[in-house]
Amino acid sequence: MTDASLHASTPYEDEASFGDYFALLKPRVMSLVVFTALVGLLAAPVSVHPVVGFCAILFIAIGGGASGALNMWWDADIDRIMKRTKKRPIPAGKIAPNEAMQFGIALSVLSVIMLALATNVFAGAFLAFTIFFYVVIYTMWLKRATPQNIVIGGAAGAFPPVIGWIAATGSMSLEPWLMFALTFMWTPPHFWALALFMRNDYDDAGVPMLTVTHGRRATRLHILVYTVLLAALAIGTGFTAVGGPIYLAVALVLNALFLVGALRIARRDEDASEADNFKIERNFFKLSLLYLFLHFGAILVEALLKPFGLGGW
Repeated sequence: MTDASLHASTPYEDEASFGDYFALLKPRVMSLVVFTALVGLLAAPVSVHPVVGFCAILFIAIGGGASGALNMWWDADIDRIMKRTKKRPIPAGKIAPNEAMQFGIALSVLSVIMLALATNVFAGAFLAFTIFFYVVIYTMWLKRATPQNIVIGGAAGAFPPVIGWIAATGSMSLEPWLMFALTFMWTPPHFWALALFMRNDYDDAGVPMLTVTHGRRATRLHILVYTVLLAALAIGTGFTAVGGPIYLAVALVLNALFLVGALRIARRDEDASEADNFKIERNFFKLSLLYLFLHFGAILVEALLKPFGLGGW
């Protein structure tokens, strides 16, 4: 990808709106970053001053948005090809690539420094590592190099609860890594389900998603395997320090539904209409969005109830 080629083919507007720059931050992804980081911060076994906690989540959110801006800068060439992404600010001609890059770098530096000042240096350093991992390891390297892109690169999206925990405690322990593992194992089936009903996008853009390199049947089997492993991890987490009876009840119901959805995808009829298969994959993808938010919501409820002697075991 080169800025010159993009400028040559796209007439960029003189002034972008606030909404264009906000879209550059990938607000939907940022909402997941904010929520999981908040759960990590509140689940920590220490009290955090509300102002410190607010600042921590704000700067983690800005760091997540900075990653999104740099991702859009680097991927502008393939975003112009894919139907799902062609209306993003850069391919739509709202923001020039150089401006997006400078915006992303500025927000990255700001978020890291301010998180370190507001909480501790360890949290700031870990946020910097997370931005580096997402932008360099995943976006610039893995995404276009291997069908395991989303498996390894998914770690970037799993780091926020760990950052939240570190911001609160200044140290590391097992609990935030359980939350990391939950997001990490959830990421492949979530994105592979998306790739199943958006496969033509990845074909056209030349992104080696598993659906492109190994085919749809192999992808469906991978979804089933990861869903089984994820269910074991999610339910097992219910018996740990971040779990409890409320979390366990939520995990049992959600993972039963998730397993049924994965089985339907794995066993779907190849001779069935494309519309029927599309519906199965799209429904599983929608369930996957609810899946992660409800698991972390249950962890949050357990953490909030513990001071009253109600949460946890």
